[in-house]
Amino acid sequence: MKKGNTYIFLYASGMVIIVAAVLSVASILLRPYQERNIETAKRTDILKSVDKARELREAENRFQYIEEEFERYITDSYVINHRGEIQEDVDAFEVNMREEMRKPAEERNLPVFVCTHDDGTLSYIIPLHGRGLWGPLFGYVALEEDFNTIFGIILDHESETPGLGAEISESAFQEQFRGKRIFDEDMEFVSVKVIRAADPPIEGHSVDGISGGTITSQGVEEMLYDVLINYIDYFKERKK
Repeated sequence: MKKGNTYIFLYASGMVIIVAAVLSVASILLRPYQERNIETAKRTDILKSVDKARELREAENRFQYIEEEFERYITDSYVINHRGEIQEDVDAFEVNMREEMRKPAEERNLPVFVCTHDDGTLSYIIPLHGRGLWGPLFGYVALEEDFNTIFGIILDHESETPGLGAEISESAFQEQFRGKRIFDEDMEFVSVKVIRAADPPIEGHSVDGISGGTITSQGVEEMLYDVLINYIDYFKERKK
């Protein structure tokens, strides 16, 4: 029997409603798992910036392993403002650096995570956010107790070119930052330069950029400078 247009319309509308309802329910049911994955990924990156969570691949339960590592090594966290003053009512883990970097400097919430290593020394971890060639760059940089020397860095991206700009997420590029300094001998903030092969190195203050990934490399340099300059008053106050 031939179906009329009304039947087809009602059938199609019904299917759309059913599919939408199924997707809505699935989204609600999956949301806790999605949020847990996001939180675990964030904790993992914080830990990796200070060379922790080394046995993640061997862990039977990665969620539990990361939670235990985070609780063991990340012994403090807080948020400061542009003057270096601690903001008591803000949770560092909940701050979205992407959103903060869109605000005027004087309105930004600036997270700090503190790592206590097995030998008792401390590292101070700062979240990063910037822009590469095709999209956002992000990560964490950890400073030693002198608030000058880089202990480690973890970098990632959303859509940089594989084999070129995407190489910033590789350890070979990131390891170059270890031991670099963000202040010069006169205690002026200079950050770390990401230089091209033809450029002369700046002792203690430069790393080699990605071959063929000039714009992404420049994005990493600008990200470090643009984020860390917000913390200068805090760094200098803690160094006294």
